[in-house]
Amino acid sequence: MSDMKKLGLDALDEVVGGAVVYVQNDAVDYANIRMEPGLDSLVLAKVKNGTKLITTGPKVKKDGYIWYQVVLATGSDPGWIAGSLIGF
Repeated sequence: MSDMKKLGLDALDEVVGGAVVYVQNDAVDYANIRMEPGLDSLVLAKVKNGTKLITTGPKVKKDGYIWYQVVLATGSDPGWIAGSLIGF
């Protein structure tokens, strides 16, 4: 995990559908995948740091974060993760 790089704001602008990213939360060892973008949205799953995700669609600004629609690399329904919780 230490070899992963946190995405900076410039890199976040470049993330588009089909990009491979990884969960990287510096505060705890997991991140929430939510039903919709936003801090008040239902949590669909908690995924561990290092989990591979694939971006699938649009990005949305809400609650002070850029949110990305993602699926687990192993397959899952789409969910949303805050850009501050992903690395590459």
